[in-house]
Amino acid sequence: MIGRIAGVIVHRAMDHVLIDVRGVGYIVHVSDRTAASLPPVGEVCALYTELLVREDLLQLFGFTSLPEKEWHRLLTSVQGIGARASMAILGTLGAEGVGRAIALGDWNALRQAPGVGPKLAQRVVMELKDKAPAVMAMGGALTVDVSQPADAPGPAGAPSPRPTVSTGAAATADALSALVNLGYGQGEAAAAVAEAAGADPGAPTPALIRAALRLLAPKP
Repeated sequence: MIGRIAGVIVHRAMDHVLIDVRGVGYIVHVSDRTAASLPPVGEVCALYTELLVREDLLQLFGFTSLPEKEWHRLLTSVQGIGARASMAILGTLGAEGVGRAIALGDWNALRQAPGVGPKLAQRVVMELKDKAPAVMAMGGALTVDVSQPADAPGPAGAPSPRPTVSTGAAATADALSALVNLGYGQGEAAAAVAEAAGADPGAPTPALIRAALRLLAPKP
C-alpha cells in the first residue's frame, strides 16, 4: 500500500498531478480544492495517498491531511459513492465541511457536490453520521503542508515537510474532546461543535466550547 507520496511536481491538472519520486512518475488524482493548493510545476510537495485496486486499474488518490483521507475512505464505503463522487464532495466542502455537514445531518450541503443527488446525500448522512465524531476528533494535527519542500529530489538541502496544524480543525477536535469529557454523547457534542464552527469558522477552542454549550443547554 502506498500511503504517502513526496516528490517533484512535473505536471499538474485540475484533477491530478504527476509527481516524480526519484525518477519514477506517479499520477495522483486529487480534488480541485487540493489541486489549487499545490505548488507550481518544478516545486516539491507531499500528499497522503489511497490506492484503488481493481482488476484492470490502479489509481492513486491524494489528500493533504489524514482526516481528509479518512473521509474519502468512509465516503467510498457508501453504496453509490465511488472515488470520483468522493473527490467531488471533498473538493466542494473540504474535510472540515464534510464533517460538519454529516454531524449536523445537513444533506443539502452534500448536494452542492456535482453528481450528488438528494437520495444519495441522505444515504451518506444516514450511514456516516455515527462515524463523524471520530474523524472530527482527529483534528488538524495530521496535515501535510503541501507548499513546503518535501523529502525528495529538489532544491539542494530541502528539508522534509513538517506536519502543520489546521487551526479550525484542531479547535474543533479540542472542543469536541472537552464536551465529551464533560459527559455529553459524541453524537450530540459533534453536532453542537459543528454548528458552532459553521457559525464562526475561525473561532478558537474556548469560544467553540462556549457556543456549543449554549446550543446544548436545555431550552426553556
